[in-house]
Amino acid sequence: MRRSYFMQKLFRLYLLAAVVTGAALCAQPVKKLGEIKVEVDGITIPVRVTANSADLQSLAQTAFGAHGRYRIDGTKPAYDIKFTAVAANQVRVDVTKGAAATPVVSQILSGTTPRHALLRAADVAVEKTNQAGLRGFFTARLAFVSKSAGNRGDVYATDLFLGEARRLTQDNAFVLSPRWSPDGSRILFTSYFKNNAPDIYFLDPNTGRKDIFANYRGTNMGARFSPNGQQVAMVLTVEGTPEIYVRSAQGGTPVRKTRSDTGKSSPCWSPDGSQIVFEMEPGPQLYVMSAAGGAPRRLTSSFGYSAEADWSRTNPNKIVCSVRVNGRFQIAVIDVASGAGKVVSKAPFDGVEPSWLADGRHVVYTARDKTTSVLCVLDTETGSSFALGKVSSASEKASVWTP
Repeated sequence: MRRSYFMQKLFRLYLLAAVVTGAALCAQPVKKLGEIKVEVDGITIPVRVTANSADLQSLAQTAFGAHGRYRIDGTKPAYDIKFTAVAANQVRVDVTKGAAATPVVSQILSGTTPRHALLRAADVAVEKTNQAGLRGFFTARLAFVSKSAGNRGDVYATDLFLGEARRLTQDNAFVLSPRWSPDGSRILFTSYFKNNAPDIYFLDPNTGRKDIFANYRGTNMGARFSPNGQQVAMVLTVEGTPEIYVRSAQGGTPVRKTRSDTGKSSPCWSPDGSQIVFEMEPGPQLYVMSAAGGAPRRLTSSFGYSAEADWSRTNPNKIVCSVRVNGRFQIAVIDVASGAGKVVSKAPFDGVEPSWLADGRHVVYTARDKTTSVLCVLDTETGSSFALGKVSSASEKASVWTP
């Protein structure tokens, strides 16, 4: 039974492996699956968004169109947001308010590319206009697994809108669960690169160098950095049952944190690093335990299935996860203190594998039907969903890092 659960988990991860097509890497948005537009009076802000080049204007309007706080309105905008390329990798953002064109901000942002500079400038515009104290999230980076090169899978990194894609591995191996370090300098992922067995690797996204982090007997998977980047939680079967272990990111002996006969997976740290949430059978259901170990507390009870948890870095009382409702997978937000859950996607398609963006309101997730999967941004307050790009098969969770 123990082995059966874990093999089922591996098979489910295999089905969810992100297989991004060449079209997705060119950031061609999908207009049906994954797109839900919800505009709520008092929540959405009308804005006019323009730029002095077609490419920058298209990207800027795409970004604000993905943000559930805004709606593009060229007739009666509350804010006029203008972007101007002023140097090779510099963009100026000018924001005025209302018909009187009252100045709000004028600032020049530098980036590694014109695209990056535009997204940085757009984040400034968001922070100055959203009226809800939200951080910008447009400069987020995604890491995911792609088979677009025709092989079994490699790790890719892109910006949030699937632009400037970089292939980080070339192993032609079954790979899973890439996870950024808090500073963006490393990525943890599971690979079957050697001996067709699942081992955990470190990956340098700048050089492509990879080093083995965990290759113990059995299965090594689900690795995730602590918020300070000093520790790694992971699932090992070195003693038989899939258990949660914690190990220093610099190496050393992993310490076992759970002890039971049921399968466990997908550990995720609380923002202060003091707790770990993970999924455990039966169900599975989400459980929270002290990072030091001890008896776990069942977190979810209102759903028959809850998994793939991601703990908000901006609100320590919020966890986003995927749940099953009426035979369909949806995205839900769980209150950590009470365990109460609220379904926030409510879509006519499956929604799985959510990851919080920097503002603590939006998540990246995968929308899917029987034939197609699409990486999307979901506004957890309104239920609006914006399709980022098409995926040729099912998509594994895209790990998010915000510089």
